[in-house]
Amino acid sequence: MKILVTNDDGIYSAGIAALVEALNDIAQVTVVAPQEEQSAVGHGITMKYPLRVFKYRKNGTFFGYAVEGTPADCVKMGMRNIMKESPDLVISGINHGSNTAINIIYSGTVSAAREAAIMDVPAIAISVTSHETTDFRYAGKVAKMLAQKVNEHGLPNGTLLNVNVPNLPENEIVGILVTKQSKAKWDDIYEKRIDPYGKDYYWLTGKMVEIENELHTDQVAIKNKFVSVTPIHFDLTDYETFKAMKSWDIEKKADEKA
Repeated sequence: MKILVTNDDGIYSAGIAALVEALNDIAQVTVVAPQEEQSAVGHGITMKYPLRVFKYRKNGTFFGYAVEGTPADCVKMGMRNIMKESPDLVISGINHGSNTAINIIYSGTVSAAREAAIMDVPAIAISVTSHETTDFRYAGKVAKMLAQKVNEHGLPNGTLLNVNVPNLPENEIVGILVTKQSKAKWDDIYEKRIDPYGKDYYWLTGKMVEIENELHTDQVAIKNKFVSVTPIHFDLTDYETFKAMKSWDIEKKADEKA
């Protein structure tokens, strides 16, 4: 199995190193990751600036390719320019901080996996629910297990798995659940502050507002010490509203007046 590994925390992060270590005994791993941290860049791609790629060495040994770009750039570059053959799977992570609910939209980690799905390659995004120094070994085990399951069962074109692992010792994890995306969202506040020169600036902060209590939703699952595995895709059509709008009488043929 050939696996392309990327992330949004940067090629130097502990999470990506742990992911590679976990996958090395089941796959031929190629690392193509951002040269610098790209958290919360969403699905941005670089169009107006050149992309530069550097060979990155870790402890004196070649580790992978560092790209001056976004996570989505890394997937495109890895699949189109660096790898000789298309990968069987793309895994993005292991990310610092959860990517549940509305965070899925903002996440560079998830966007890298989504880019692979757009390119018809199965993909997994995996995160640990902490921004602090973290032991990624259990998350690495989960990534390895899911890589084998996806290789065995496959995923529909355009679908990826978004995985969130509670930041707990393995023996405190209750289990693994297949979940839906939560409806929780951020109540954002731009906190006003003053710099050393007396000038105002603003810092984004806020809190997550949780709406539902259903265990089989990503945000609720991780709060209850479960690993959350959510299948998601990039078709954003609201099919119920699509059907309802047929009664609005707004559709016109070319020869009819609006």
